[in-house]
Amino acid sequence: MNTTSTAPVFAALGDPHRQQLLLMLARGGAASASALAPSLPMSRQAVDRHLRVLSGAGLLEPRRSGREVLYAVRRAELDHSAEWLRELADGWDRRLAAVKAAAETPGEG
Repeated sequence: MNTTSTAPVFAALGDPHRQQLLLMLARGGAASASALAPSLPMSRQAVDRHLRVLSGAGLLEPRRSGREVLYAVRRAELDHSAEWLRELADGWDRRLAAVKAAAETPGEG
């Protein structure tokens, strides 16, 4: 897996407000900026901007419903990024296990 495909996801999730919005949508299903804004300490316009960033990173699927845009979580992109993190962690686990084994090998050093 390459880092360029996960970079927009991690950049989008670098903001706590966007993390909160993604969690709200994951728990409650598709919603508009107007529906989400009353639960947050920001304007509807700010919520809309954050939703567009998350959508641009591939984390949300926007769908027009009348005058509003409903945003729903795109699980595939989250799964892709989680897999990348698992691969990274597995690589570190292997390296640390090799260092530990080398340090515990008697007679070398």
